[in-house]
Amino acid sequence: MKKQNKPKVSFVHKALNGVEVVGNRLPDPSILFFLMCVGLAVITWVVSLFQVSVKHPGTGDAVAIKSIISKDGITMIFNDAIQNFSEFPALGLVLSVMLGIGIAEKTGYFDKLMIQVVQKAPKKFIVPCIIIIGILGNAAGDAAPIVLPPLTAIVFIKLGYHPIAGLAMAYAAALGGFSANFLIGMSDALLYAFTKPATNIVSDSIQTNVAMNWYFIAASVVVLLPAVYWVTMKIVIPRLGTYDASDTDITSEDSDTTISPKEKRAVFWANISFVAVIVLIVVTAIPQNSFLRNAKTGSLLNDAPIINGVGLLILILFLVPGLVYGIMTQKLANSKDLGKMLADSMSSMGSFIVIVFFAAQLLAFLEWSNLGIIVAVKGAALLQGQNGIVLIIGIILLSSIINLLIGSASAKWGILAPIFIPMLVLVGFHPAFTQMLYRIGDSITNPITPMMPYLPLLLSYAQKYDPKMKLGSLLSSLMPYSIVLGIVWPLFMIVWFLLGWPLGPGGPIFSK
Repeated sequence: MKKQNKPKVSFVHKALNGVEVVGNRLPDPSILFFLMCVGLAVITWVVSLFQVSVKHPGTGDAVAIKSIISKDGITMIFNDAIQNFSEFPALGLVLSVMLGIGIAEKTGYFDKLMIQVVQKAPKKFIVPCIIIIGILGNAAGDAAPIVLPPLTAIVFIKLGYHPIAGLAMAYAAALGGFSANFLIGMSDALLYAFTKPATNIVSDSIQTNVAMNWYFIAASVVVLLPAVYWVTMKIVIPRLGTYDASDTDITSEDSDTTISPKEKRAVFWANISFVAVIVLIVVTAIPQNSFLRNAKTGSLLNDAPIINGVGLLILILFLVPGLVYGIMTQKLANSKDLGKMLADSMSSMGSFIVIVFFAAQLLAFLEWSNLGIIVAVKGAALLQGQNGIVLIIGIILLSSIINLLIGSASAKWGILAPIFIPMLVLVGFHPAFTQMLYRIGDSITNPITPMMPYLPLLLSYAQKYDPKMKLGSLLSSLMPYSIVLGIVWPLFMIVWFLLGWPLGPGGPIFSK
């Protein structure tokens, strides 16, 4: 009896399979943070035996390591643990923003808006339109990677393309372009929640805000659009070839993509309300004596209510169209419906709140023990004199690799921010720059990471069109997007860096 030849598995697939195995063995992010707290306590005890100290870059005072596994350390934990959690910077901001986005999502406004745009877009521009919707969709929470891929598959069949090419493109646009957007959204607030306390480890004078990456992420949309389009038209569609629907029961009409006249009217007026809120904010901010400006200087950036209250503005910006749509479609029939949707929005943030509890302790441990400042000073000494381009490539590459093992963007940044931010601040880089480097690295491998919870869903979509579709085959259609984004986006950042442009309002490249 002849031995059956096993199908050859490519190196890439082997690597991704390995990542999947390792990633699956990692504990839940909240437990991971708890274990890191325990590990950090042990490290401070070990390092304290060697009496390590450095000169504080701000005060010039000698700073020595303090062990958390000591009488003083245990006392600190009992005295400060709850306070560390309740006073965690930007926790309230993130939860507040989610109230607005949650209403827009739960009423169905985001879903129907995407469907309508795709249906109305001219055939010539339909593919670029879908890419734009996918990239901008990160402002809509989970809607883009869930709603857009199956909708795009249907559209691709109608265009004569392979539906799996549509699935791959929409998924890659939504997740690969996760850190690009014309609007300030949830991801900005989530990352800021960890950037601010990480900055405070070495400096209380450096100003940070939620919108400090806005210019770059908005410009990134323009750069990523042609990149994703090129990969789709030149690599993915030709590779998949012509679609044969004979083995499936799927037709081009199969999908929940209908939108009723009532829903069309509701989407229209919700869009009008969205634009009206933006116009109102702009008009209100124009006068020199506006309450949205700094009362003393008249600035819109430095210590101004429009920046300090950006979380509230985002809440209102998404809440208003969500309410308009919900009321017009009768999804919000009474106050009880509204209350339930608000509660559901908060319930979806449960895992984030749990992570924040342990992340707050981790940051507090780093600060109290002086380990954070010691690592930052020692690390900065190693980085001193390093070319900015080397730092750009290094941080992006490291972030993209870690992203293959940990899916949650906020969880990864909670681990990396206390290391990267202080280190690069001491070298002279503003936290806005470091945060943006992380965001690029985190985004480019999103389409191929097995840790992304949407990947199994995408595979189930793909198997409707090709029952034999396996994860490896699906990843092979997603891999080109990560490769091209991994080239184009860092190059764009390098050009931006060399030009010395600020990354957003109050977000320069250099801190000094």
